[in-house]
Amino acid sequence: MYEPKTKETDNSVIEFLDLIENSKKREDAYKLLDIFTETTGYPAKMWGPSIIGFGTYHYRYDTGHEGDAPLAGFSPRKAKISLYFATGDTERAALLQKLGKHTSGKACVYVNKVADIDVDVLKELILQSVVFLKETYPTS
Repeated sequence: MYEPKTKETDNSVIEFLDLIENSKKREDAYKLLDIFTETTGYPAKMWGPSIIGFGTYHYRYDTGHEGDAPLAGFSPRKAKISLYFATGDTERAALLQKLGKHTSGKACVYVNKVADIDVDVLKELILQSVVFLKETYPTS
């Protein structure tokens, strides 16, 4: 049976952020912590060793694969900051066009620093992710 690699842990978000060596990246991580917490209304939780997630949803695919994941989140990686939003939402692409300097993959949006992006658009992306995932994977 498939076992998800990234699970919610009891590790301290603050301790994780305090270990970030680059002071500018650490400062941005604290800014993002405030933005995500305020926007989602959920407390920050560590998911795996390096993802800070907000809220949770349970997904189940037609293949039988299922698990839990955060509604939105971020990870202050060494190279870039990874932002995690819902995939599959058609509104995401339009918001990303207004976000500012970033690159994106299937599941992640990568930014160098918070100053490169429009924080109001970031908040819209976070809210859109939460709403989309709650509608797509409602709790029973």
